[in-house]
Amino acid sequence: MHFFDFLTARVQSADSLLCVGLDPRARDVASLRDECFRLIDATAEFAAAFKPNSAFFEVFGSAGIAALHDVIARVPAEIPVILDAKRGDIADTAESYARAAFDVLGAHAVTVNPYLGGDALQPFFARPERGVFVLCKTSNPGADEFQSLDVGGHLLFEVIAERTRAWNVNGNVGLVVGATDPANLARVRALVPDLWFLVPGIGTQGGDLAAALAAGLRADGLGMLINVSRAIAAVPDPRAEAKRLRDEINRNRRPVRFWKPDRSETGALARALIDSECIRFGQFTLKSGAVSPIYIDLRQLVAHPSILQRVARAYARKLGALKFDRLAGIPYAALPIATAIALEMDRPLIYPRREAKEYGTRASIEGKFAPGETVVVIDDLATTGESKIETIKKLTSAGLIVRDVVVLIDREQGAGEVLAASGYRLHTVTTLSELLVEWQRSGAITPEQFDQVRQSLENK
Repeated sequence: MHFFDFLTARVQSADSLLCVGLDPRARDVASLRDECFRLIDATAEFAAAFKPNSAFFEVFGSAGIAALHDVIARVPAEIPVILDAKRGDIADTAESYARAAFDVLGAHAVTVNPYLGGDALQPFFARPERGVFVLCKTSNPGADEFQSLDVGGHLLFEVIAERTRAWNVNGNVGLVVGATDPANLARVRALVPDLWFLVPGIGTQGGDLAAALAAGLRADGLGMLINVSRAIAAVPDPRAEAKRLRDEINRNRRPVRFWKPDRSETGALARALIDSECIRFGQFTLKSGAVSPIYIDLRQLVAHPSILQRVARAYARKLGALKFDRLAGIPYAALPIATAIALEMDRPLIYPRREAKEYGTRASIEGKFAPGETVVVIDDLATTGESKIETIKKLTSAGLIVRDVVVLIDREQGAGEVLAASGYRLHTVTTLSELLVEWQRSGAITPEQFDQVRQSLENK
């Protein structure tokens, strides 16, 4: 079972998003073990997960490590254990850390530090049944010293959040995002709408529970583990406090009051498409011979690198929830877009030729791939879906697996239904209707233009 399937099953059975932290301040190993055992036994009914902090055990040397093993083993089998160890190193060292956490100690997940880059974390990512929570925006007072540095117009923690999409090949990567900064918690959620967050900072550190939940919950009311350690361990009745916290969390997520990002991203994209003349209004004769009041030409993006980069990032947010080995761009309009996405996500790209080469390698698909790999198809627009089916046939005939197609704009002319009938899923960054509303709201088009395009959509 994938780690997040395991976690979700526990969250649903316990009706809880509470993660109980095990940070024992004991004077000796026996007291440490007993303290943790009592806390586990008292709170297990209400815990979605337990999170022992390795440091409080390591300080006692080999006996402390043995106690940590015993504490993890004490947790009921249906409850995930997240080892808070903040590992991150290279080559054999990283592999040994992963084996120690997962094979020796028996943890189901571990926290890791991304500072050394993705290669240092691969041994952790390689196991789909084990979870990996990457430090992103932490709850300590000094977090902004590095995490909020400007990196090419983005804050460092935003870059980390976006990079996890490339790392999340096995669907087992989450983020550590603190509750003490709900505004930036919301920013991270907007970047990665589907990932699980491990959220410290509630209790002793002063995080606002309601604000954190409003900022970080997914649309399904899940996606957050609210970690509480000392505020549970220090009270006379840990069981009662765990129940109180579990219930308070649930009161703040039913009905789901998750953070809804403002429309700035969609609005900015809508304006950029007008500014780059990718969208024009008037009377245009289409390839089909029909006359349209709107013309969409995303080939113009190549002349506007900053807008092309914005578009690539919008695609990347959609792609972060999908599992695939390679991107496959459809010639010709989508190739620059697919290339920008590949650079943004650091993922390999292939593309099927419209005509097979009659010289050299005689390749029908350019780029390196192996039969049995999964590719996600990238195109600029979705209209009827027929061109996507043609491309998919070329890819599958080469032994590749296709499940998903991602486009920037859905013209809402039935492509989703056509693809679904053939067993494929269409994912869209936005729709023509959504863009139309943004253009009207911002004054980019006149009421007459809005009515003309709306009518043309209704007549399709």
